[in-house]
Amino acid sequence: MSKVNVPRDLRAVQREVVACTQCPRLVKWRADVARTKRAAYADETYWGKPVPGFGDSAARIVVVGLAPGAHGANRTGRVFTGDRSGDWLYRAMHRAGLANQATSTHRDDGLQLSGAWVTLAVRCVPPDNAPTPAEKTRCLPFMQRELEALRDARVVVCLGAIAYAAIAESLGVVRRPKFGHGVVVDAPNGLTIVCSYHPSQQNTFTGRLTEKMLDNVFRVAVQRAKPSGFGAANAPRAAKKAGTEKKLSAPRRERRRPSSSAEVRRSSRSSRRNRASDDG
Repeated sequence: MSKVNVPRDLRAVQREVVACTQCPRLVKWRADVARTKRAAYADETYWGKPVPGFGDSAARIVVVGLAPGAHGANRTGRVFTGDRSGDWLYRAMHRAGLANQATSTHRDDGLQLSGAWVTLAVRCVPPDNAPTPAEKTRCLPFMQRELEALRDARVVVCLGAIAYAAIAESLGVVRRPKFGHGVVVDAPNGLTIVCSYHPSQQNTFTGRLTEKMLDNVFRVAVQRAKPSGFGAANAPRAAKKAGTEKKLSAPRRERRRPSSSAEVRRSSRSSRRNRASDDG
C-alpha cells in the first residue's frame, strides 16, 4: 500500500525531490506562496517545498500531473491533495479500485493507493501554473528515476499536455500523436500511455472534462495494466464494467458528442493553454 515497503531507490528520489533547489524562480515562488497563504488557510503551516510522488511502490499504473497547486500540494505536501483537482482525481481512482477512499485533504488523512502511483512533471508550484522549458528539463530526471524504480509499472495516465510531453520524452516516444483526451500510445519500452484532460477547474467547471470521461480513462488504464482483474477488489460495480479499449483509443470519440462539438475546432490552441488551476 501507499505508506509501506517503499524501495530504497524510490525513497532516495523522494528525499532528493524535497531537498531540491535547482530552480531559483520556483524556490522563491513556492516560499512566497507559503508565507502569504490564502485567507482560508491562514492558520495552517504550508509545506512550501518540492512535492514528491505518492502511492504504491508496486504500482502498475502511474498517474502524472503538471505541478503542485499553490494552495493544494504546496500547502499539504502531498500530490493532488487539498484542492478540487485532487477531489476529482481521487474520486475517480476510488471508483476504479485504486484508492481506499474518495477524499484527499491532508497527508495524514488515511488515503492509501493500491496498484497506483501519483507524481508530477514539475515538483514546485510555478507562477501562473507555467513552468519554463528549463524548469521542466531540470525536473525530468526525477520522473525518469521514479519510472525506473516502479518496476511493475505498465500504464502511465497523463493528465494534460505538459505531463504527456514529459512522459513521451522520458519513454522515448519520438513521433508522438497529438495530445487529446482518450489518446492511447504504446511506448517503445512496452508501457502504455493513456491521455486525459487535466481535472483542473478550467476543465471541470466548463464540462470539458466530466467524471464519466475520467472514469473511462481509468477503466482503460486498469484493463491495460494486466493481470486481468487488477483493481477489481475495491472497485464499485459501475467501474468494473468492461468497455472496449477502442472507444477510448479513438482520440475524437468524446469530442463528437453534441455538447462538445466546439472542442474539435479549438483543440490545438486549448491543449497549449490547458494549464492547471489546481494540482498537477
